[in-house]
Amino acid sequence: MFAAILTILCGTSIMTSCGGDDDNPVVTPVKQKKNYFPSWNNCEALTALQDYVKDVTDPQSPNFISEEDRIATFDMDGTFVGELYPTYFEYNMLEYRALDDPDYRDKAPEDVREAAQNIRDFVRKGTALPSHFDMKHARAAAKAYAGMTLAEFDAYVKAYAATPANGFFGMTYGESFYRPMLEVFEYLKDNGFTYYVVSGSDRFICRALVESIGIPSNRVIGMDVMLVSSGQGEEAGVNYTMGKEEYLIRTDSLLIKNLKTNKVLQISQEIGKVPVLSFGNSSGDCPMHNYCLSNGRYRTAAFMLIADDDVRDHANREKALKLGAQWREAGYYVISMCDDFKTIYGPKVQKANFTFPADE
Repeated sequence: MFAAILTILCGTSIMTSCGGDDDNPVVTPVKQKKNYFPSWNNCEALTALQDYVKDVTDPQSPNFISEEDRIATFDMDGTFVGELYPTYFEYNMLEYRALDDPDYRDKAPEDVREAAQNIRDFVRKGTALPSHFDMKHARAAAKAYAGMTLAEFDAYVKAYAATPANGFFGMTYGESFYRPMLEVFEYLKDNGFTYYVVSGSDRFICRALVESIGIPSNRVIGMDVMLVSSGQGEEAGVNYTMGKEEYLIRTDSLLIKNLKTNKVLQISQEIGKVPVLSFGNSSGDCPMHNYCLSNGRYRTAAFMLIADDDVRDHANREKALKLGAQWREAGYYVISMCDDFKTIYGPKVQKANFTFPADE
């Protein structure tokens, strides 16, 4: 008899003999360590994330966090979905809805058309958006889709998302996910984290977009408009009994624009726990990050992604680098799209010049 170890590479497993005799070794699989981050370069932010997760998931660590408290929050636009093609998805969709959609453009209210034109001028002429345009857009968007059922709105979002992403070859709007950030989702899930999307975009837009990457709708927090039952009319919901045959409809009443501190308020109300991890890309995410870092019970970390890659994406590199320095000073880890990502959208996607349909 002799001690024999037989290793056979088979997919992601190694076959190793353990026991048996020389002629008939007992072969058992030994699982290889999974490579979670094939789209990343070695970098400070990724090392920090892996060190953090290893620490807080180790039962022997003084920083151990039980699974029910491993809560991570993610902004959407610019954090794991492209936003510079040439601007936010929901801005692009409103521009189309009010100015190009043949079923709506002729009946769009003046303020909705004005907001859409502001977006078009910003994109095509470089005209600055009006002050507090986020709120102007939110109110216009509430009106633009009022009267749609939730199913109709979901189908509308997905239909627009299936169109080619302006400024790129080989990608639709609905495919414009940052591949490296999708790998972060998988890594956190396999390590017992529950992650939520906390976005300034419409909740139902976010739900329609992230469905394809497996994020459940009940883990999406976003801008909200008031919903009513189809038979409710002007009667208050507290006084009305919805029938079995009824369905929900969007109204033009804006409830909340989920930006800045509103993100914190919504996290508290809907999740009921203070996150331990937070991911964002802009000043609108600072309150969410600070809320996470204020968690006095557990070790925490916050990450800011900067759009500093003007070769593979549409970016203002100078502005992004200044923001990176600002975020580091604030105590956040910085993820550089230029330096840290081997690919952004995948090897088949290429940056292109913006192209616009001819005005009719």
